Amino acid sequence: MGDILSQSEIDELLKALNAGEIDVNQMKTTTHEKKIRNYDFRRPNKFAKDHLRTLNIIHEDYSRYITNFLSAYLRTLVHVEVISVEEISYHEFNNSISNPAVLAIVDFLPLSGYIILEINPNIVFALIDRILGGRGITVDKIRGFTEIELSIIERIVNQILGLLREPWENVADLKPRLDRIETNSQFAQIISPNEMVALITLDTKIGDVKGMINICIPHLVVEPVLPRLSTRYWFASIEKEISPQTKKSIENKIEDTNIPIKVILGKATLSVGDFIELQKGDVIQLDTTVNSDLKVLVGNIHKFNGKPGVKKNRISVKITEIIRKEEEEI
Repeated sequence: MGDILSQSEIDELLKALNAGEIDVNQMKTTTHEKKIRNYDFRRPNKFAKDHLRTLNIIHEDYSRYITNFLSAYLRTLVHVEVISVEEISYHEFNNSISNPAVLAIVDFLPLSGYIILEINPNIVFALIDRILGGRGITVDKIRGFTEIELSIIERIVNQILGLLREPWENVADLKPRLDRIETNSQFAQIISPNEMVALITLDTKIGDVKGMINICIPHLVVEPVLPRLSTRYWFASIEKEISPQTKKSIENKIEDTNIPIKVILGKATLSVGDFIELQKGDVIQLDTTVNSDLKVLVGNIHKFNGKPGVKKNRISVKITEIIRKEEEEI
């Protein structure tokens, strides 16, 4: 209907022709050529867009589970999020891996076959450093891993794999099992190089260290459950109501969560010269008095006011007021 001209448009067109503003040759109808799309038989598309969208939804949940687990386990700031889900050949994925690498070969039970969990060495060294009591920094130059480091990595990977079960529960009752860890991509040939895989890339940040976690899922592995990897099936399978047991479990986890509490005794301003000359025994005068209330922070939120004191020979703070402005941050 968009090609049909109105009477006023026809009149304007004839007027332009008579005035010589339009060349007749320009008005010749062009032949509509069929649009042809190139198809590479060496890289057949086996994952539909709907499948990739569902994998994105699944691993967005998985990234939140990893974030919560590592934040509590390492007691530091951890952030994991999905940045891409794409279909590539296994050859492309394998060639993109640098050596040394951490490649967890995972038996994707009860499905037949293996998937690969690749963790960037920077993230691995930060994990190891934090677990062993450090600040969670990475090494200046990437090197190979010792037997002790590989043992620590294996324990962490086993715990991370256990978190896969719940995000995948609407597709398959997974029981992933770590088969082995390889540090060289040449020994991680789980399928033919020309086979297609879904590559899920998770952007990971531990403290100030950034890196990637890649999950390589071959099409052959998930082919039996591929019909379930559709958004229609996915949303139809999600429970609409939360059971009382689930609510109780969430309440128990929240009650057992540790939160940092800080008390600000006061503030003072010093010049750089005075700061440099400070000696043991010097007194710094704060902006609070003996009888004034102290700010009690829960995280960075001013939640209470309190009075300092001693209880059972331990320095304590007695809560005297509850601050309702929870949005106030220091």
